[in-house]
Amino acid sequence: MNDPRENSPPIGDPMVDFESAFDDSPFKLSDYRLEDFVTLTLFWALILVVFAQFFSRYVMGSSIGWTEEIARYLLIGVGFFGSIMAARNGSHIMVEFFYHYMPSWQARLLERLVNLISLSFYIAMAWIAYQLASRTNSLMVSVDLPKSIIYFTVCAAFTLMALRTVQRLYLKYRERSL
Repeated sequence: MNDPRENSPPIGDPMVDFESAFDDSPFKLSDYRLEDFVTLTLFWALILVVFAQFFSRYVMGSSIGWTEEIARYLLIGVGFFGSIMAARNGSHIMVEFFYHYMPSWQARLLERLVNLISLSFYIAMAWIAYQLASRTNSLMVSVDLPKSIIYFTVCAAFTLMALRTVQRLYLKYRERSL
């Protein structure tokens, strides 16, 4: 016997999500914010430092000592400043599966709860990073810079994540009330 489910398209077709990832909307500079350019700059600095490390080690035969440590710290910066972009866009990883099977009022309530928990997490982590940075007095191993720079960078990133989350939530709920 023919099962009517065999002829129907699958629920939540994965190709729709895949094709939407390749949106060909025109480039607009106004879509980007300061943290996007900081992240891009850190990323290109990371590329240059890793290339210098590769070139000096495998082509010149003698590795530059500071490149490994600086690359590690630049990667930390890229990760945390990229998280600011994700907080602004609301694109941090989350499980959306359950939202599709809940009543709309319950999904909105859960979304608000998750956003408040995320905001609380950002604020708590900013405070912890600030305390850690203010207590760190040591220098980096290969460069004579204080290690607290990294912790203050992480503190600033968490603070900006919290501010961008508040901004996104304000704009989102303002649109709903109009």
